[in-house]
Amino acid sequence: MHPTARILVLERGALPRGASTKNAGFSCFGSISELSSDLSLYGPEAVVDLVQRRYRGVALLRSLLGPKAMDYQRHGGHEVFLQRDQSMFEQCLTDLPRINELLTPVFGSAPFRLKKNSFGFQGVLPQYISSPFEGQIDTGAMMSRLLALVRKKGIEVLYGMEVLGYEEAPFGVEVALAECSFTTGYLFIATNGFGQQLTPEEVLPARAQVLITQPIPGLHIQGVFHLDQGYYYFRNVGQRLLLGGGRNLDIAGETTTQFGLTDLIQDRLMYLLREVILPDQEVDIDQRWSGIMGMGPSKTPIVKHLSKRVFCGLRLGGMGVAIGSKVGQELAQLLNNND
Repeated sequence: MHPTARILVLERGALPRGASTKNAGFSCFGSISELSSDLSLYGPEAVVDLVQRRYRGVALLRSLLGPKAMDYQRHGGHEVFLQRDQSMFEQCLTDLPRINELLTPVFGSAPFRLKKNSFGFQGVLPQYISSPFEGQIDTGAMMSRLLALVRKKGIEVLYGMEVLGYEEAPFGVEVALAECSFTTGYLFIATNGFGQQLTPEEVLPARAQVLITQPIPGLHIQGVFHLDQGYYYFRNVGQRLLLGGGRNLDIAGETTTQFGLTDLIQDRLMYLLREVILPDQEVDIDQRWSGIMGMGPSKTPIVKHLSKRVFCGLRLGGMGVAIGSKVGQELAQLLNNND
């Protein structure tokens, strides 16, 4: 949109941080239980708008980077229900026809269907509710390709640059860093879960803890999976299994911008791995990490003017892979409108 602009990206970390390189690599649009809940809370128009925004965001990301470059794979997604979640499963079954009817125009066909428990999970109901439209990406490959594209376009990226604050002047915005300051024509704040450090917007940080196994010979699990209302999620990464979530065990403690792991959540992840997902199988863990998402009272991202020359794109609600590209496009459009 702005081919002659001089653009500088300031990154606080030595590498892109937050959830940019730490997310679970899910290309998803909302599990059936999430959409069932949203239907009762926000109504049908809001549900269609949310899913459409996510769907278009993934399409934009694929168009921008190319599916091969980020190892995009579409093996489908499945919501798995624990045995104690019988009532939630039945509510989802009740809402299934209506949700399919609402979302068929978005996807071109009904997005959800019943499937049998074909992966051998234990302690779960005998049926999943699955979608053929969900996929997965290699987060590192995505970021590598994105940075290569940015450099090709002549955009500079500086690392280890923490923005301490900014002040708008009549002809620009003065940006203060730890060791210097400079003036720019326009400033875009795209720090998602860290948004409250630079803006007054209502964005709550939400830490997500993740682990990944060593390669598992003969791993038969393929696709992306949601469990316990989406608070847990797992997928295959080749012959490894990636598993994350559990912040519902300690919402207050996980509402933080500090990276880190806790025994409470890691122990629960290990229980699910050994007792539910891969029962009676010895599995070794390779790595564990955490990322910071941006949440809030609404699932709609904040894309707005903060002033004449300052804009923000925040609160991606754990759907950064799906809507991050779309939010970036909308930010660029705000500048168009500003001109």
